[in-house]
Amino acid sequence: MTENTQAFRRETSTSPVADDRLAEILAAPGFGKFFTDHMVIIDWDADAGWHDPRVVPYAPFTVDPAMMVLHYGQEIFEGLKAYLQPDGSVAGFRPSANSARLNKSAARLAMPELPEELFLQSLRELVTIDKRWVPTTPGMSLYLRPFMFASEVGLGVRPSGKVTYCLIASPAAGYFAGGAAPVTVWLSTEYVRAAPGGTGEAKTGGNYASSLIAQAQAAAKGCDQVVWLDALERHWVEEMGTNNLCFVFGSADAEAGVEIVTPELNGSLLRGITRDSVLQIARDLGFTATERRISTDEWAKAAETGEMTETFGCGTAAVVTPVGTVKHADGGFQIGGGSSGPVTEQIREALVGIQNGTAEDPHGWRVRLAD
Repeated sequence: MTENTQAFRRETSTSPVADDRLAEILAAPGFGKFFTDHMVIIDWDADAGWHDPRVVPYAPFTVDPAMMVLHYGQEIFEGLKAYLQPDGSVAGFRPSANSARLNKSAARLAMPELPEELFLQSLRELVTIDKRWVPTTPGMSLYLRPFMFASEVGLGVRPSGKVTYCLIASPAAGYFAGGAAPVTVWLSTEYVRAAPGGTGEAKTGGNYASSLIAQAQAAAKGCDQVVWLDALERHWVEEMGTNNLCFVFGSADAEAGVEIVTPELNGSLLRGITRDSVLQIARDLGFTATERRISTDEWAKAAETGEMTETFGCGTAAVVTPVGTVKHADGGFQIGGGSSGPVTEQIREALVGIQNGTAEDPHGWRVRLAD
């Protein structure tokens, strides 16, 4: 077999979670709190390439203190969900897009790219062996976390000659405690998420580590999330915490119709797969979808005049989340009276319907992972 298609060996857990305990977990899984019985591991080194793909019992890693990831942060990850379908199968949502983004991150962090088919095989293997962990409750899913890290032992500052790919899974309810209720956000002018030429487009742990202080600041201001601005002028809106942002201008009953605007990709924004899906769904619904820069001044003024009727964040974990209130150092403002709007709800309903298999899938986004 080629590197792209390899047979996985399986080591089945001898102590899987008991059925009654699993039922308790699936009744209230939270987000990222509980993990399935197994995980996938694939090794890479400069001589053998990707090799020894395997499904093994979920367990801690044994890590050498000099492992390079611990010192230089050479690590990337992805996030996607698997959904129970009406026919009892399990489907992923656009996993090939996650594969492409993982490889884009790998290239930026000087790591080897994982062949797409090997990536998809890893998803199928884990979802199949741990299918009983897929929640059956509407609104829940099985969150899949692929990640890759430098596993060579040594302190030389250079790309690692050994890399480990791992895939774990966790049953997930909603990301925000309020579900799809509007969130309050804090405009961060003191801290920035990423700068041109940096690692903003890569899903790497360092981006998230540096965001934690700003998120703590937002929480201290009574906000659910932080909104990132550009690194140079601190004037242009970029992202909301771990979500891309979308702004709704107009309404369905207005003569001009609805325009959904999202900040254009500029090298520091993450290429959100949900973002891309939302833009396509917006066009499918007859809305105008625009990618351009939007300033904090425009956001506040358009919300005040009513030209902007809604704002929402979108991402894998939270799906589509309305933004009701914006706070900043000089005050704040509301969008649409601080409530969720009909366009946000229509977008969310269309997206969730495709993911759950209750709506048509005109773009072929659902991919079967387990029967």
